[in-house]
Amino acid sequence: MEAILFVGHGSKDPEGNEELKQFTQRMAAQLDAEMVETCFLEFASPDIPEGIDICVARGAKKITLVPMMLFAAGHAKVHIPFAIYEAKEKYPDIEFTYKRAIEVDEVVLEIMKKRLREIQPQIHKDTAVLVVGRGSSDKYANSDLYKVARLFWEETDVRWVEVAFMGVTEPLFHEGMERCIRLGAKKIIVLPYFLFTGVLIKRMERFTKEFQEKYPHIQMAMSAYLGMDDELMPVFEQRLREENPGEGWTWEKLAEQALAQGLDHHHHHHHDHHHDHHHHH
Repeated sequence: MEAILFVGHGSKDPEGNEELKQFTQRMAAQLDAEMVETCFLEFASPDIPEGIDICVARGAKKITLVPMMLFAAGHAKVHIPFAIYEAKEKYPDIEFTYKRAIEVDEVVLEIMKKRLREIQPQIHKDTAVLVVGRGSSDKYANSDLYKVARLFWEETDVRWVEVAFMGVTEPLFHEGMERCIRLGAKKIIVLPYFLFTGVLIKRMERFTKEFQEKYPHIQMAMSAYLGMDDELMPVFEQRLREENPGEGWTWEKLAEQALAQGLDHHHHHHHDHHHDHHHHH
């Protein structure tokens, strides 16, 4: 029996976890799969080991894990493969396969364009869009957001597309907003590059309001976050179909790299690490 185990990031905000669960339930109805389960990396249960236990208890002999993440950063490259590595020691007879994260995908760009249209059907010629990501310690994940922003600029009539992050790395949100203002934007649209709501989305709403109060002569608005939009379903279906997700993208190879670099995933759960800590300069 085969199981598909979706792995969400997990949020301290139960609303975000609920959004993810509802999406995977809708997705399960679309998939021709014997078993579909959902688990979370942190802040919500079941976690990955529990998710694997559930699949095994239900009779799964093969488990395919799908990271429901926008980027291949530390979670997708280190923490999930390491959890599979540990599960394989516990269940040596179970076959595990691992699929890749969403990464840069045309479907996501279409959702971004939809979010922009929802908030501004007609583009003002001096509009700047600030694409805001979570922020990562993985340089490739951060650079992917710049690639997404550039593709978005190519495919829209917006004059400027800038990038900022909510934490971990720079430029931070306020730096991104100030840059849009210095460029001469008459209207700024904040576009959250997030799959589900949570602490950071709510903080972004607050920051946007504060900036609007500080610069009343510039129109500011925040679009809806990408969300667990049903348009993402084909992306996950494609990830599931990919026989070879790419160079070195197997849980064995990724776990091996993590071990070689001395990255023990336990640190991840033992201190309540916020992705939203700020650098104070």
